[in-house]
Amino acid sequence: MHLRLAILCLLPLVACNSSEHSDMVSAPASEPLHAEELGTVRNLHRYGDVWFAAQPSAADLALFQERGVRTVLDIRHDAETPELDERAIVEGLGMRYVYVPWNGPAELNDAIFDELRDVLATAERPLLFHCASANRVGAIWLAYRALDDGLPLDEARAEAATIGMRTPEYEAKALEYVRSRK
Repeated sequence: MHLRLAILCLLPLVACNSSEHSDMVSAPASEPLHAEELGTVRNLHRYGDVWFAAQPSAADLALFQERGVRTVLDIRHDAETPELDERAIVEGLGMRYVYVPWNGPAELNDAIFDELRDVLATAERPLLFHCASANRVGAIWLAYRALDDGLPLDEARAEAATIGMRTPEYEAKALEYVRSRK
C-alpha cells in the first residue's frame, strides 16, 4: 500500500522530467541585479535583460549593440551632452532610441514615472537604461520594481541604491509615487 502511494506521488515528478516535456520547463527566475563591466561605462549593472548605466560613449553604445541591446532609453536632456548625438549613434547602430528627459526633483513627476514604467514594460529587450550617473535611473527602477514586479519596497529601494540612486528627493518622490499607486 505504501509503495503504491509513493509511486503515485512520484509519477508526476518523473513525467515532468522526461525529455518529451523538456521544452515545456519554465525558464529559471530572473538573475539577481549585479555589477557589470563594459568599455568605459561607469556604474554599470544588469538585471536580466535590462542594463543600467551612467552615460555611455559612442564606442560603448557600439559594445552594447554587439551584446544584443535592442533599445536605448535615455533620460538626459540634450543640453547635458551637447557633444554627443546619441539618437543618431543609436539609430545608426540599428537600435531603437527612446528619449524621455528629466533632471532634478522638480521635473520628476507622476507623468514621468508613468511614461517610463510603460517604456520599461513594453520596450524591446535587451534594453539599456541610462542617465548621467544612474542616479535618476535608480529612482524610476524603484517605482517599476515595486509596482510592476511586486518587489517589496525595501528590496526595491536597495536595488535602486545599488544601481546608483543617491538623491534623497528622488527616493522620496519614488516612494510617494509608489504609495499613491498601491
